[in-house]
Amino acid sequence: DRFAAGCDVVTYEFENVPVAAARHLATRLAVYPPPGALETAQDRLSEKSLFTRLGIPTPRFAAVSSRDELAAAARSLGLPAVLKTRRLGYDGKGQAVLRSDAELEAAWQQLGSSPLILEAFIPFDRELSILAVRSRDGHTAFYPLVQNEHREGILRLSRAPAPGLSDAVQQKAEAYAAAVLSSLNYVGVLAIEWFQIGDQLLANEMAPRVHNSGHWTQDGAVTSQFENHLRAILGLPLGDTRPRGHAAMLNLIGRTPTEADVFEIPGTRLHLYGKDPRPGRKLGHINLCEPDPAALEHRLSVVRDKIGQ
Repeated sequence: DRFAAGCDVVTYEFENVPVAAARHLATRLAVYPPPGALETAQDRLSEKSLFTRLGIPTPRFAAVSSRDELAAAARSLGLPAVLKTRRLGYDGKGQAVLRSDAELEAAWQQLGSSPLILEAFIPFDRELSILAVRSRDGHTAFYPLVQNEHREGILRLSRAPAPGLSDAVQQKAEAYAAAVLSSLNYVGVLAIEWFQIGDQLLANEMAPRVHNSGHWTQDGAVTSQFENHLRAILGLPLGDTRPRGHAAMLNLIGRTPTEADVFEIPGTRLHLYGKDPRPGRKLGHINLCEPDPAALEHRLSVVRDKIGQ
């Protein structure tokens, strides 16, 4: 209540804040994105069910709450499949890939203390994400689809716009995202991650906040995702989401390079988070933006060789 008394509007940048606190605040002042969106995104089953209700394709899935249900879901979906906790878990945590029936028991022992969801394993062509933003008055804007590369469950590199992106796939992603925004009466930036198979998009998960795969917008778009999020929740006109060229965002995982090593490479933009280093922790990122894809790939290779990421 003391917090609410000092605010005009409340937002969040992490989807594991308590829904009860967000709902309590919403009785006193504007909370964006709305608590209902936060609640949906906190549970992978609710999230996948929302996508299904809206006609958005997803990997096939089944709720799992017992060892017998896990065995039945594995028979129904087939193996390989991915067992995930429904709540919490990020950067590859709280999940296990099941490739044979012999692995079911160990996975259940590891994860079975929490409500679970089993999802069909998708042999995707690539992973994409879209950043969408919706204002208080219902206006929407979309950034170009981003191609993401993960290793050990952690995002390592994003390229924007996604190389070889077709207008049809971009339009499909925007239509799906618009349906989610409208359904949740959403305000602010929303990220949705996709598996691409040919021209098909399967929704993996969403994040009701500014997103790591959108950090390239700080230096590679006319308006960053952070500025557009604030514009949206404050009722201001949305900013231009067009890219300034071809951009890449390279996450710094576990350790950071010296600033001199980064800055001696022309065109680099270094963003550090002030966090203590530890294995697997995102400590910052480097943004690059070039006028054409070939120049971007050359500059990116120089950066990766220099810093060893």
